[in-house]
Amino acid sequence: MNSAREQQPGRLAIIAGGGKLPLYVAEAARRAGEDPLIIAMEGETALDWSGWDHVWLGLGNVAGFDQIAHSNNIDRVVMCGAIKRRPALSELRLNLATLLKVPEGIRKLVSGGDNALLTMVANLIERRGRRVIGAHEIAPDLLAETGPIGQHRPDKEAIADIGVAIDAALTIGRLDIGQAAVTVGGRVVALEGPEGTDEVLLRVADLKSAGRVSSRRRGVLVKLCKPGQDERMDLPSIGVSTLENAHKAGLAGVAIEAGRSLVLDRQAVCDFADRHGMFVYGIDPQQTEGRAP
Repeated sequence: MNSAREQQPGRLAIIAGGGKLPLYVAEAARRAGEDPLIIAMEGETALDWSGWDHVWLGLGNVAGFDQIAHSNNIDRVVMCGAIKRRPALSELRLNLATLLKVPEGIRKLVSGGDNALLTMVANLIERRGRRVIGAHEIAPDLLAETGPIGQHRPDKEAIADIGVAIDAALTIGRLDIGQAAVTVGGRVVALEGPEGTDEVLLRVADLKSAGRVSSRRRGVLVKLCKPGQDERMDLPSIGVSTLENAHKAGLAGVAIEAGRSLVLDRQAVCDFADRHGMFVYGIDPQQTEGRAP
């Protein structure tokens, strides 16, 4: 006879990194009738989880996750939010089963690219009998659609910049480096690395202030999924801070990949863009290069 635990439906866990995305996913899950367990990453998430059933877990504590998941009947896991650092070898907490199954994963956990790292972690979770699902499966309303978000569209100069930035973003994506590129006047001026999109935009603002990049040309930010990216984790996302920093950098707007990017605080993003004459546009990178969106 099955135990009571086996007869109960499984529970959703949300592994919460930095930023607001984990909260949006948790709220969407709750609206759908779920009672999600928040597994908050120590040193990464700054959100107040006091209104949620939650536990704190150190980065790299795989054995601790196994114990939490087993005791809470977790069968589905969403991994969302930024992780700003890699765990040191001294922080890794691995059980014997994990060591035997993925000895090659240790190198990726401490030194691999983001996509390789996250895919390895997802595979670890799934090998333990749980399913990893994307944030967009819980909160599909966050997905960007094709076309404008707001009143403004890219002009001819911005369209040309978008085409150049698509090539640049795809190039660094193939190398598992980053998801975003900034172009000004047809010139690539910044590529995203581990620092994140906001820091890239602040760097562009500094370059313009120093006269290293033309302040007469506005430019664009493009964010795309990496080629071959595991879409269960780390879809490109933008929020109000992205628009604020793009405005500080003097950019004309932001283009993101439709259907494979997330827009947080959509109404606030739209309001900010409209107020400052900026565009936010969902694109298909396979169809946009060299053509008007």
